[in-house]
Amino acid sequence: MRRAKATLPGLTASFMKGTIMRSAHHGTFIAALATAAAISLAGCAAGVPSASSGTASSSGVAATLPATAGPTTSAAKPSSSASAPAALATYTFPDGRLSFKYPADWKVELFTGDVKPSTSRTATVFDASGTKQVTVYSGLIADGVTHPVTRTVFESAPVPGLQEQPAPAAHYSFYVDRMDNNPAYRMHLAAGAPAAGKGMALDGIIRIGKEVLVADAQFIEKPFASDAAAKAWLASAEGQAIKSLLLSVTYR
Repeated sequence: MRRAKATLPGLTASFMKGTIMRSAHHGTFIAALATAAAISLAGCAAGVPSASSGTASSSGVAATLPATAGPTTSAAKPSSSASAPAALATYTFPDGRLSFKYPADWKVELFTGDVKPSTSRTATVFDASGTKQVTVYSGLIADGVTHPVTRTVFESAPVPGLQEQPAPAAHYSFYVDRMDNNPAYRMHLAAGAPAAGKGMALDGIIRIGKEVLVADAQFIEKPFASDAAAKAWLASAEGQAIKSLLLSVTYR
């Protein structure tokens, strides 16, 4: 494995879905955002909860929404029938510029860095059962490593609310990377559309204004028994909800 030392920041992660937590990032990058040019390695600040930062709107949803009882969709089980669109809430970061939409019966918790003023913010999205589903990070720092993979792309599309940000354009992407026949499934935002075939693991770091953005679905290790199971999950209510959340990310 080799550390990414490209001009743009690099990041890969083992996604965790359920109660298993995501592994720590390695090899930090700092975006020298005053000129939006130089990027160097740095460590991510540890997160601490912030009770007052960020807002949620739509149907009176608060910044931290109470979790309500509800079924958890199996990662490999498609929805049995079509259903009416779920009610949505909008979460807006404290800067008032970065936001995303999510199911109104889910909840969002914001964590900020120890440094004051904070240089990092992470919104963690939990479903109605309390399972962590997505994290959306913004700040001056992002980190990661990269390595050779062979990629199969299931789906990718531009994110409408991020198309005015610096190129390459942000894309929602769902794919699997294989290294030594070990699959790593990822659903996240990527800088540009991921290419199928042999290449390097993607960092998932997006430039927004003077900061960076990282938005990932949280998968447990080996969440799907096969690519067919991954596609079936994508068609499920849970898969579509997470896809819609990532596609809704907007920076103004």
